[in-house]
Amino acid sequence: GILSIMLVSQILTGIVLAMHYTSDTNLAFDSVEKIMRDVNSGWLLRYLHSNGASFFFVAVYIHIFRGLFYGSYKAPRELLWILGCIIYLLMMATGFMGYVLPWGQMSFWGATVITGFFSAIPLVGNWIQQLLLGGFAVDNPTLNRFFALHYLLPFMIAGVVVLHVWALHVVGQSNPTGIEVKSKTDTVAFTPYATIKDAFGMIVFLFFFAYFVFYLPNYLGHPDNYTVANPLKTPAHIVPEWYFLPFYAILRAITFNIGPINSKLGGVLCMFGAIAMLFLVPWLDTSKVRSAVYRPWYKLFFWLFVADAILLGWLGSQPAEGSYVFMAQMATLFYFAFFLIIMPVLGLIETPRRLPNSITEAVLEKNKGGSGHPAGATAAPETKG
Repeated sequence: GILSIMLVSQILTGIVLAMHYTSDTNLAFDSVEKIMRDVNSGWLLRYLHSNGASFFFVAVYIHIFRGLFYGSYKAPRELLWILGCIIYLLMMATGFMGYVLPWGQMSFWGATVITGFFSAIPLVGNWIQQLLLGGFAVDNPTLNRFFALHYLLPFMIAGVVVLHVWALHVVGQSNPTGIEVKSKTDTVAFTPYATIKDAFGMIVFLFFFAYFVFYLPNYLGHPDNYTVANPLKTPAHIVPEWYFLPFYAILRAITFNIGPINSKLGGVLCMFGAIAMLFLVPWLDTSKVRSAVYRPWYKLFFWLFVADAILLGWLGSQPAEGSYVFMAQMATLFYFAFFLIIMPVLGLIETPRRLPNSITEAVLEKNKGGSGHPAGATAAPETKG
C-alpha cells in the first residue's frame, strides 16, 4: 500500500540523486545546489526525496499508533510487530544520515550534537563516536560514511519489509475487532473491497504529498540548512528533523543526575529506552482483549499517549530552557509510565466490554438493519484461478 509506494519512491529518487551528489565536504553543498539548478527535473527529484522521507514517517507513525490501538502486537503477531520495529529503527538511522548529506548548517551541527551523545556511554563511548565520525570531529570521513550507509540502509529496510510481509501472511491480517477469523462469513473478497479501500487511502495520501512537494517543499525542513556548514558558527537553535523531535525532547528532558548516572548519559539512556519500549509492547500489555474498541480505559490512556507524543514533538522543537524543560520532563514521565505502568496494570484491573463471538456478529451489531454482509470484515487472502 502507501508504505510500499513511499519506500520504492525513496529508493528510486535516492539512486538518481546519488548519481549527481558528491560526498566531499568542499563540494557536497554545491552539488546539491547543482542538482536543484542544472539537473533536468533535479528540483523535483530532491523535493520528492526530502518530502518523501517526511511522509514515509507520517505513514509509519499512523501504522504504529493504529497497531497500538487495535492490539496488532498481541499473540500470535509478536514477530510481525518486532520486524516492524526493526524497520522503524532502520528508518531512523537512514533519515538521520540523510539529513547530514546536504552539508548545511543544521546538517553539520545536528551530526555534531547527536554523535556527541555516544561519548556519554562508559568505556566504549569515545570509541563508538570516533568509529561513526571516522575521526575526532565531523568532517569528510563522516560525510563519506554517512553517504555510504544512507545508500545501503534502504535496501536493508526493503529486505526486512519482505520478512514483515511474510510474517503477515503466516499469521494473517488483523482487524479492528481484534477477533480472529472463525468462518468464511467473517471475511470479504480482497478485490474489490480491500483494493478499493487501499486505493482511496493512497489517493488521499498522495494528494497531500503532492501538495507539499509542489507548494510547500521546504515547510518540513529548516532554513539554516540552506547555509553551507560552518564549524566556527553555531546556529542559535539546533534541531533534528521533525520525526525525531519526540525523542530529542526526551533526550534533553534529563537535566539531573540519577545516582551514579550523569544527566548526559541519563538522557541518552532515556532516548534509546523510549525506542526500546516499542519492542517490549507485546509483553508489557497484560490484557487478554486485543482491541481498544472493547477496552474503555485503555482507549482513554491511548489517546492521552497520542497527545503526549505530539506534545513531546513540539517541545523538541523549542529551546531547552525554563518551562519547556519541566513540560518535557512531565511528558517523558507519562511516556514511560504508559508502557511500564499503565499497560501492565490496566490489563489486570480493567473490565472490558463484552466481546462478540465473531467478526460477523460485531459488524451486524454495529450496523443493525443494514446489509447482512460484514463490510468491516477482514479481507480474505487473494486467490488465483
